[in-house]
Amino acid sequence: MLAEDDQDLLEPGDPAVRAAPILAALDLGTNNCRLLVARETEGGFEVIDSFSRIVRLGEGLAHTGRLSDGAMTRTIAAIRVCRGIMLKRGVTRARCVATEACRRADNGQDFVERVRRQTGIRLEVLNQEEEASLALLGCLPLIDHAARHLLMIDIGGGSTELMWLDRFRRPEDGGAHSLSLPLGVVTLSESFGSEPDPERYDRMVGFVARRLAAFEPVRWYEQQDRQGRVQVLGTSGTVTTMAAIHLGLRRYDRRQVDGTTLDYDVLDTVGRHLRTLTNAERAAHPCIGKGRADLVVAGCAILEAVCRIWPIERLQVADRGVREGILNDLLGKGLHQMLALTGGLEQARVSA
Repeated sequence: MLAEDDQDLLEPGDPAVRAAPILAALDLGTNNCRLLVARETEGGFEVIDSFSRIVRLGEGLAHTGRLSDGAMTRTIAAIRVCRGIMLKRGVTRARCVATEACRRADNGQDFVERVRRQTGIRLEVLNQEEEASLALLGCLPLIDHAARHLLMIDIGGGSTELMWLDRFRRPEDGGAHSLSLPLGVVTLSESFGSEPDPERYDRMVGFVARRLAAFEPVRWYEQQDRQGRVQVLGTSGTVTTMAAIHLGLRRYDRRQVDGTTLDYDVLDTVGRHLRTLTNAERAAHPCIGKGRADLVVAGCAILEAVCRIWPIERLQVADRGVREGILNDLLGKGLHQMLALTGGLEQARVSA
């Protein structure tokens, strides 16, 4: 949100306040700083502005345990841009969140305070469960009404969030379970390298799979009734990049990627292809670029590790997540209500 000294820019008499509320969601991750600005509509929201910049806030964090001066400077510059967009658009309600890098770094809270002083933006550091829930909330419009169970995979820069959802049970009654693996594309590539040979890549996958299998929720999933179709939903730069490459896009197009379904064989083929390329070759690809070139192989390794734990026949790609979840939350649409809209719970049983 904006600091108190910015409220004079959003007085009730301002036309921006009298009109439909303008909402903003800022998601500061380990690798990216992203912003969505939307206007409230009768059915939800309409995006009117957006911003995304690779800032690599978590660069070096795996080795030092701290956010570096250079990373913090880059990130604050991006947040200033976000602040300018929010003020220009007359944002009336905003939620600005930070995730794994700020959770994990020894100087994470100091950085949050520095952001407030230098930009007027108050960052809320989400815990793992909140992050997974918001990502799921943002992806629910893509839910398959024929599926009882949903496994959502969100491969981030510093962590990987997973959520298992039983659409016919309330979340508080055991219908939703989440877990956070403290490994993401930035931390993994820094630990194993961005151009691993086949042996090192296999060690990378095994390392992630062992960490994943150690979580208690994995054993819980194995014991559950799988009656009914399982939908697997992936939301991250890794899966959207893989989808764009599979589609043969000459430049990234969210409209073609969001909602695309990829069979496991496709994921395997695209992943193998990406591993044959050098960082320079990946950087030259219009759907990857310099900012992701040295990270996408680590993302493929994380996805492959997840597939070892849960045999995945196909994955639906979501170019949406935490930001859209925040916007829904600002509109008062929590998981209960959104699940009801998908037919997962009877409306009469859903609390407001």
